[in-house]
Formats: sequence, C-alpha cells, structure tokens
Amino acid sequence: MTPEQRLAELGLAVPDVVAPLAAYQPTARTGNLVFTAGQLPARDGQMVATGKVGAEVTEEQGYDCARQCALNALAAVKAEIGELSRVTRVVKAVVFVASAPGFTAQPKVANGASELLGEVFGDAGRHARSAVGVSVLPLDVPVEVELVVEVAG
Repeated sequence: MTPEQRLAELGLAVPDVVAPLAAYQPTARTGNLVFTAGQLPARDGQMVATGKVGAEVTEEQGYDCARQCALNALAAVKAEIGELSRVTRVVKAVVFVASAPGFTAQPKVANGASELLGEVFGDAGRHARSAVGVSVLPLDVPVEVELVVEVAG
C-alpha cells in the first residue's frame, strides 16, 4: 500500500503545496535527504487555529495543527520527489509550539505530527524529534513543523 493510499484510508489527501510566505523554497534537497521549510497549519487556504497553546488554543487543537503541518510538509516532499513511496525514512521532525507561559505539554502536541508520519509510513515513519516551546510563530499560528526525509535514488 502506498503512503497516498494510507492517507486515503485515514480520510486525508496530500494537499497542494502551501506557497512560501517569504524568500525561501518549500524544500531543499541534498543527496538523498529532503529538508522541508517550516510548514504552518494551513488547510483549504485558512489557518486551522491561531494563538498560543495553553491559552487561546487547546492541547487537542494544537495536536490537530501539528498533524496538518505534517501533512503540508508531506505535500512539499511529494512536490520535490514525485511520489511519497520514494520516502525510505523520516529522519527528523522539528515541532515548534507557540506556548502560553507555563504550558509544558509540547511533546503531546508534537505527537500530532509524529503519529501521522507513523500511520503513513509505518516503521519508516519513526523518527528523531524535537518539540520546542516558543513565544510566537509566523501569522500567530500555534504550531510549525519541519521534516527531514531520506529518499530513494
């Protein structure tokens, strides 16, 4: 089963690549590694949520945002390599969580991205990860996700 078929089973599809907000490109490839730019929780042209997790945004909403960010990162990867079945391993995920003072559940929010990657790629989706609390993110979104993936050929 391809990663796209697994996404379909989850009721998801690879979205269009979100256009960059500034002077950068959605991905950069070196050898067999593809690095994504930070992906925001955009769905159908709108941000899923805005604000800080632990204040205006619940932990559960943050989890959903992380999942959407990861899906958007997969869209960028697919645009770079043609099809997600060429991904041999998700190497690293970095999840930034705009956090209210005292909020410490960044790893639970980051699980939204990590669990999606596991559902899509199985064992190849297991990765190293950083879950980082920050004071603010672009456009006041609660979560931003970067991926590094290894690809065949």
